[in-house]
Amino acid sequence: MTEDSPREAWITGIGIVSCLGEGPDAHWQKLTAGEPNVDTTTFAPFVIHPLVKLNFDAQIPRKGDQRQMEDWQRIGVYAAGLALDSAGVKGKTEILSRMDMIVAAGGGERDVAVDSTILSGLAQARDPAAFLNERLMSDLRPTLFLAQLSNLLAGNISIVHGVTGSSRTFMGEESAGVDCLRIALARIAAGQSDIALVGGSYNAERPDLLLLYEFDGSALKGGFAPVWERGARGGVALGSLGAFLVIEARAHAQARGAQPLARLSAVFAARSRRTDGAVRHTLSTLLQRVEDRLMIEHAALLSGASGAEPATGEERAFLAGHPELPARATGTYLGHAAEPQFVMNVALAAVALGRAKLFPPRDSTGLEKPMQAELRQVLVTGVGHWRGEGLALVEAVV
Repeated sequence: MTEDSPREAWITGIGIVSCLGEGPDAHWQKLTAGEPNVDTTTFAPFVIHPLVKLNFDAQIPRKGDQRQMEDWQRIGVYAAGLALDSAGVKGKTEILSRMDMIVAAGGGERDVAVDSTILSGLAQARDPAAFLNERLMSDLRPTLFLAQLSNLLAGNISIVHGVTGSSRTFMGEESAGVDCLRIALARIAAGQSDIALVGGSYNAERPDLLLLYEFDGSALKGGFAPVWERGARGGVALGSLGAFLVIEARAHAQARGAQPLARLSAVFAARSRRTDGAVRHTLSTLLQRVEDRLMIEHAALLSGASGAEPATGEERAFLAGHPELPARATGTYLGHAAEPQFVMNVALAAVALGRAKLFPPRDSTGLEKPMQAELRQVLVTGVGHWRGEGLALVEAVV
């Protein structure tokens, strides 16, 4: 590497929680065993992937901090703490005070009890407009409304874990996760950042969220099926998860004696018009940007396919055209979590690279094929259920 070359970005910390468990080892065990964790009864007929039970006290020791967070914030703060622990920087003020933070976040959670009360009363009110205004002013306290702001995930991470460098929050469903990693990599490569905490969280166990997907007709109902086996109508099985990575410049990591878990070599974002064939064309164009770097016999692909159609079908067609890349749809195991999905898949790519192998296929259609060779590179795709595409290249550090 010359003095003018972009700086390498190492992944030095991984913090992940999902329906599969807590941490890399738990996820790897369930992925290799082919054991999705699915709930088809709690929100029947909808299918979700519920978060495993966590002891939030382990990463958020003060009960007051926990109480003022919504579930998705608690999940994210917890995962962020795991990533800091993994990287060996937890409690190290000198590093945390200059650590950048880039978060992918949604718009918060609704208070379903308040919504239900307002809707019930609205039908019987003599003056519905006045009733609605009064209830919104009195039932939704200012503190409750503020707790739903997207940038409070980053704020709570700062409060609980002391990460106080620059902070950015991206909204925009799946594209938010892609851009978090893209910006982190660009800043490190350009010498504008030495170390960053990057990620997001999602709470899928919410009736209001399931309702939104049902309005679009895209929620998976009536039983579980792996992502590639959901048929022409498709379906999204939402999943609760938190995923954070510590990404830092190679020289910075070496100076403090940190070991790399993987190298984040490239991240690209795109936004096609979603006309027929557009997703396939976009993924092909993104792949061309890294093809000359690939060691095909040692490369695989982790797909963030959501199950929504026609996007999933288009990605499937793209993958079918590249049988040289063994593919896996992690949504089969984790469900789909919009904003943090791409970060989670990059984390799982690093986990697989640390073991130098790909977990077995779980797909009866034949799209996912076994891989026997040593794993050294993983491509990660992110195709939004409605808009946005992304591609990352994650590599082993040898």
